[in-house]
Amino acid sequence: MAVMPVMLVVMVTLLMLQLLDFKRVGIALAMSPFSLIGLVAAMIPFGIPMGFVAQLGVIALAGMIIRNAEILIQEADDNIRLGQSVSDTVINAAIHCCRPILLTALAAILGMIPIAPHVFWGPMAYAIIGSLTAGTIVTLTMLPAILQLLLSYERSKHAA
Repeated sequence: MAVMPVMLVVMVTLLMLQLLDFKRVGIALAMSPFSLIGLVAAMIPFGIPMGFVAQLGVIALAGMIIRNAEILIQEADDNIRLGQSVSDTVINAAIHCCRPILLTALAAILGMIPIAPHVFWGPMAYAIIGSLTAGTIVTLTMLPAILQLLLSYERSKHAA
């Protein structure tokens, strides 16, 4: 736990270097807690305990969800720089990033299935499977809506 604050500072710094805006960094970080929906949905029905190994999976998963959000945000920013309208920007970014985000999430989820029955690694597998499923769905549905609102606000602020 002593390393956690340092890890968070490094994460936020790297995200800030990539996204160049606190609002975008906040949006990317805000996607991570939504994966807890899938964590609960995957672990409670099967009676999987939330032990140390499952917590490691949740920490690793946070990075995956934030990376997916960062990819979508970066694509939207690139589209804005190309002069697209806000709605076209968000739609094109979501369409363009959907396949890579889904395929990387699916690869991680399918990679966890063989270790799910194991006593030691099973909780981590269930945590990653459930959380990554929910986090990916939220990233591909809710994040474009949030980006639409943010980009519309920024566009109207610059117009005024």
